Amino acid sequence: MLDRITGSLERYMDLLSVRQKLVASNIANADTPGYQTEDIDFQFEFMSLAKGDKPSVIRPQELKVKSDGNNVDIDREARLLSENAIRFGTASSLMRSELKAVRAAIDEGRSQ
Repeated sequence: MLDRITGSLERYMDLLSVRQKLVASNIANADTPGYQTEDIDFQFEFMSLAKGDKPSVIRPQELKVKSDGNNVDIDREARLLSENAIRFGTASSLMRSELKAVRAAIDEGRSQ
């Protein structure tokens, strides 16, 4: 049970890391002519990662393309940064809780 929970949290945090790098790249290229926003389908990739697959990068189609061919939407990227930070903080807290429970079980076993 613990391995499944911590494994899922680890995969979740790995995906958050991938998305963070993509968002940072999108922001860095906001003024690069012809640059196309990259992302991942988070829910799909989370389920796929459970099978050991690497995340696939997608190019969102619904974004407005500027006259220079660039489609980075800074507001969208800022929202994704905020979401990622919240998700990572939550996942980190859950992981710490799991590790504390393991430590408590180990300490309890020693005292008996």
